[in-house]
Amino acid sequence: METYTLETAGADLVYDVRGPLPTADGRPPLLMIGQPMDAAGFAALAARFPERTVATYDPRGLGRSTRKDGRTDHTPQAQADDVHAVIEALGAGPVEMFASSGGAVTALAVVARYPSDVATLVAHEPPLITLTPDGPAAVRARAGVRDTYEKRGWGAGMAAFVAMTSWEGEFTDAYFAQPEADPAMFGMPAEDDGSRGDPLLSDRSWAVSGYRPDVDAIAAAPTRVVIAVGEESVDVQTGRTSVATAELLGQRVTVFPSHHGGFCDGESGYPGKPDEFAHRLREVLDGAS
Repeated sequence: METYTLETAGADLVYDVRGPLPTADGRPPLLMIGQPMDAAGFAALAARFPERTVATYDPRGLGRSTRKDGRTDHTPQAQADDVHAVIEALGAGPVEMFASSGGAVTALAVVARYPSDVATLVAHEPPLITLTPDGPAAVRARAGVRDTYEKRGWGAGMAAFVAMTSWEGEFTDAYFAQPEADPAMFGMPAEDDGSRGDPLLSDRSWAVSGYRPDVDAIAAAPTRVVIAVGEESVDVQTGRTSVATAELLGQRVTVFPSHHGGFCDGESGYPGKPDEFAHRLREVLDGAS
């Protein structure tokens, strides 16, 4: 694996390339992106594609990539520009892309803004909460997580986030009537470390979960777009947002093994089924539905 730093006007972007460029198999590089997950989160999945040249990167302000724009918020548009810059630096586009969570939102913005950059996009569980039928309630639930984090710190905020993302079905009065989640029940620290900049728990990434894809631009792009959902996620928020995103684009979701982080192994706190996940991703990239 080779690691590079790409200097742009707004950030110094660190990206990794596993395998040769130009590629040895004649296929384009496979670029894996996330948000707020950085390149480290894709180690298990990348290792299961030894025949491919795989590229990963750290989004600006996350992991090893430092910002120079004086901002702390995360937007799909800015990150799409960064991904475009990385693809240009690879010199081997259009790429194939696997994008997870907020990275899937960024990827949809890439296809809309830079339609020649991506040949096939597998967008796994984009958390586009305003697209679901209970969008206003989902926005309220998101604000509740932020408020808990602001009041009580990381452990309480993460417990609230887990409670929100594991809730099945629409956010009803029953959800909002629950007592606040106990951090200890999720193995989270109860004490407040004083930090308030977490991109998942603060409002710094609200532009990601509140994004609305440019349907016309995506439809006009030559990119094959696949919206993917984990089989264990169907009834929870990211499963429902995946279905809503697919419907917005006039398609049906493609089911993958496991859950939201189903491509991660035992090194993550919530391991999935990386072998089965990689097999399914390989099928989809090869044209299977």
